Amino acid sequence: MTLLAFEVASVFNQKLIDLGFQIGTKLLWALAIIVLTRYAVDLVARITRRAFSPVEPTLRKFLVQAAEILTLVVGAAAFLGALGIQATSLVAVLGAAGLAIGLALQNTLSHFAAGVMLINQRPFEVGDFIEGPSGVKGVVDAIGIFSTTVVTPDNIKITVPNNNLFSGVLKNTTALGTRRVDLKIDIGDRPIEPTIILLLSLVQPHPLVLDYPKTTCHVISISPKGTVLYLRPWCRAQAYEQVHSEVQQLVQETLRESGFSPTGEPELLDDPWTANS
Repeated sequence: MTLLAFEVASVFNQKLIDLGFQIGTKLLWALAIIVLTRYAVDLVARITRRAFSPVEPTLRKFLVQAAEILTLVVGAAAFLGALGIQATSLVAVLGAAGLAIGLALQNTLSHFAAGVMLINQRPFEVGDFIEGPSGVKGVVDAIGIFSTTVVTPDNIKITVPNNNLFSGVLKNTTALGTRRVDLKIDIGDRPIEPTIILLLSLVQPHPLVLDYPKTTCHVISISPKGTVLYLRPWCRAQAYEQVHSEVQQLVQETLRESGFSPTGEPELLDDPWTANS
């Protein structure tokens, strides 16, 4: 009886040792994979950053983040494999988890998808002045995967979900480099041709008004109440507000000094694109 108990104990101890060795080996491999994955993520990030150095910074940042995430996923799969978890079980678990997460984070995923599209299509870049849905207006400070940061003209930083920008009408007022300032001036019964010559000679020397495209001034309507002109100087996009303000003031003061006060204040068109060029 004692001999039998000894043999049983020996077999049990051997099984325990073998099991401990197997578990220990798996844990060591898993630990090694964790360490290697950490270094691999840094290495892949450096390689990706260097490989895409000529690419626009926002797109490069997104590619680096995507490469890091992919490396982490591969490392996680290797880690679970080292612990003996079967790939089929892993796929099933990840699929169920992905479905649950997807249903819970529909809005977040839509912002992510919109961020990818914004980075790919690039309707605007960092530094551009944009006007978007819900009154969003300002200079783009950063473009992220889920949201975009905009600094308003009064220096307030706001965060806009990417889907809001991608799914709505978006104006990029600095993308083309130049802008046309459209001013509507009611000159009453003042002679048309001399007034046009006066306005052009007044606006063209302005230091922020461009020589090309040329400033234009033409009649848009004539009625018993008087004549209405469009005065259209061009400027750099960044100087738009300044040129608009200074030219308005200059026109008003000059016309009054010349003995004529226009019946209508110079004003910015509500929609300049509806007017004929």
